[in-house]
Amino acid sequence: MTTIVTLIAITLLFNAPSVAAADVAEIEQRRLFAPTASELASENEGRIYIYDGLRDTDIERAMEQHFNRIENMLFIRTIKTDEKGVIKLDETTGEIEIEDDGC
Repeated sequence: MTTIVTLIAITLLFNAPSVAAADVAEIEQRRLFAPTASELASENEGRIYIYDGLRDTDIERAMEQHFNRIENMLFIRTIKTDEKGVIKLDETTGEIEIEDDGC
């Protein structure tokens, strides 16, 4: 029984970061495209929100649909996609290609 509990604990420990990352991505998507009244009020007061790891296609969509809010957005580690919207991978390393200006 102790072994099973230990295995479950280890599994949860190593899977927690990916679950948390997925939750953050969902929050950022929602905030970008459907902000709450409170979030919009914060932006109107000058608050800037940093969006980390969004796809370039999402940023293009935000530029088109929410241009009036752009000054309150900062995008870092943008994920590059091809013309079909598929995430680009580095040919040498196989890692996801990102655009980052070093902020």
